[in-house]
Amino acid sequence: MEPRRVYGKSHWYHETQSRAQHSDVMPLVPEAAHVDDRFLLDLTLPDALYSANQRWLRLARTFAQTLFPDAVTVNRLRTFSAYDRLSTALTVAQVTGVQRLCNHYAARLAPLPGPDSSRESNHRLAQITQYARQLASSPSVITPRERQQLDDVGLTAHDIILINQVVGFVGFQARVIAIFQAQLGFPVRWIPGMPVQEDADSDRFQSESAPWHTDFVSTVPHQANTTQGDVLARWQHVPELNSLADALIAEETLLEGLGELINALTFAHPLQPLASLIPARINGSASCFHYYSGQWQGANGLPDAVRNGERAIQAWSHHHPCERAVAQATQLLTRAPDRFSAAQLTPLAEQGLSVPDAITLLAWSALCGWLNRLRIALSSAQQVA
Repeated sequence: MEPRRVYGKSHWYHETQSRAQHSDVMPLVPEAAHVDDRFLLDLTLPDALYSANQRWLRLARTFAQTLFPDAVTVNRLRTFSAYDRLSTALTVAQVTGVQRLCNHYAARLAPLPGPDSSRESNHRLAQITQYARQLASSPSVITPRERQQLDDVGLTAHDIILINQVVGFVGFQARVIAIFQAQLGFPVRWIPGMPVQEDADSDRFQSESAPWHTDFVSTVPHQANTTQGDVLARWQHVPELNSLADALIAEETLLEGLGELINALTFAHPLQPLASLIPARINGSASCFHYYSGQWQGANGLPDAVRNGERAIQAWSHHHPCERAVAQATQLLTRAPDRFSAAQLTPLAEQGLSVPDAITLLAWSALCGWLNRLRIALSSAQQVA
């Protein structure tokens, strides 16, 4: 008997499977699927604001188109379908609570045929959804055991790279949209009952960790093709991609796009290490935290304060108002992007940060959250990520 196909996701509170329904069932906001800009989702920016951020926004838009094309061909090495990508993106959007994202990914997912109703397909989709939700909401709980569970339900090395890139990118996208909506003065419309991400356990940061490494092998170096070799040579020495590039190289187009985004958003600002330390501490990426602790050249004691948590940051920043404003903005952006508003941007302006610098610092912090998740998800079993 031919397996039954499931059609229709009628609203964005999608879990893993809907009941059988006709393919003409529409999402709550069907027009949200049709946008010219698949990164900002047609959020209109003033010309000056767009021009100041044009380079990295174009790269992010290209990445979105690469990650979520209109059609995806699956094969033995790449089983992650268009449905898998969009349902994962919707799961992450739900975690962030940014409704523009939820509407878009729900609308794109709605007309796609779901997996068949076999027990194996249901288990595979449930495992994908659970993993995506955990990595998006509580990344520090992810261990190689969770990665093994993806392997157990049939995901390949290419698929595992894809799911981690989807989770990281959509989290970045949500936070960037939240930043620009705040800059434009949009009212915050967060959903009551949405949880706020909790900080990772402080034990992860109490001692200097060994250099980050992974036991995840996507492509054996001597088997890499010419394009992969060129991409690897270009990005493996960038600090943010050190060792990580080797794990991501099987999907070289995505690695290239990520490297270009890092390059476009990196700028020489004394507060950039702080904008990196906050998400690393909250998300639980010890390797990122220790690296940016070494990059901090400002007032003594900041890395230790961030390591020790909220009260320590408040005490340290009492005499450092600019650092306090950046810390508070990046904390809320990391923990609850749906609650991020103009109230977080005003103190940055009051401390003398220009709008372009404030936007770039916050977007960089959002990108660090993506990198934190990749390092946590792909780290080896013998170390804290």
